[in-house]
Amino acid sequence: MALDVLVVDDSAAIRKILVRVLKQSEMDIGQVYEACDGVEALNSLREHSVGLILSDINMPNMDGLQLLNQLRADLMYRHVPVFMITTEGSQTKVMEAVNLGATGYLRKPFTPDQIKEKLAGLA
Repeated sequence: MALDVLVVDDSAAIRKILVRVLKQSEMDIGQVYEACDGVEALNSLREHSVGLILSDINMPNMDGLQLLNQLRADLMYRHVPVFMITTEGSQTKVMEAVNLGATGYLRKPFTPDQIKEKLAGLA
């Protein structure tokens, strides 16, 4: 069964790269939805069920950590794998994401192979 994915990043270019890499991966990817921040992501999740979320940490309106916190507090999304994608140089935000329940993380800039490796086994 194909895995629907939500890509959350305030950079349209990064979203496009992630969508392209997902479609080129060997994973069974279904629909890929996009959101530019956590608020838009939550709105998208009200309309679409997904099996994977890739989210930037630093975004306006609602950042990735706030989004992750809300997802983990909601029974409907608590078990959806969430991978954080970040430019953060410090381990503090990455560790905060892990402590909030992130499935994993990837640092920008990333390569398509790194994304495929991190997501291997999910679909």
